[in-house]
Amino acid sequence: MLICIEGIDGSGKSTLAKQLAALLQKDGRTVVLTKEPGGSALGKQLRTILQTQPVPINPISEFLLFAADRAQHVKEVIKPALAQGAIVITDRMGDSSLVYQGYGRGIDTTMIQTVNAWALQGIAPDLTLYVKIDGTTAAQRIKKRGALSAFEKEQNDFTERLIAGFNELYRNRTDVITLDGTQSPEQVATLAGKALDQWITQMHQ
Repeated sequence: MLICIEGIDGSGKSTLAKQLAALLQKDGRTVVLTKEPGGSALGKQLRTILQTQPVPINPISEFLLFAADRAQHVKEVIKPALAQGAIVITDRMGDSSLVYQGYGRGIDTTMIQTVNAWALQGIAPDLTLYVKIDGTTAAQRIKKRGALSAFEKEQNDFTERLIAGFNELYRNRTDVITLDGTQSPEQVATLAGKALDQWITQMHQ
């Protein structure tokens, strides 16, 4: 099973990914915890470029770097783990590009979907957990972290476009569970665990 955790920076999705992996491992399940960008060896190098942006990167190039990371991630990490029967939890996947580079940067979402489909090689999350949070709360959390990524340095209107993008993308999706990211990490993890149990039960009925 492939579970993807999505949300804006500062939503708490990375913390949730770790906590959910720990919960599932306690239940005796084999879990592979990974992320985009940076899940593969190539991805780690691409992550550094994308997070620091040492040279200006135009929006299409930015997306294509994410797509390169995604293609490597699927082939090197996700497909082998699923083939071995593991539950894969990934912090971000293709929807992040639709939101960040599509809604956020304003590039053609149809092209993003086409390239994403090619990069993902038929792989798609079975379930997406969307950690929903307002821009102000997310910004306050990010400030406490110290060093900021290129995306965290963006202005408030960029963040608001991301929130609008996620809300639009997930409005009618049955494979998405929305969680309240303003709650404590422990509360979010508990809710996610319960939602996942219910979802698995429904799948097996």
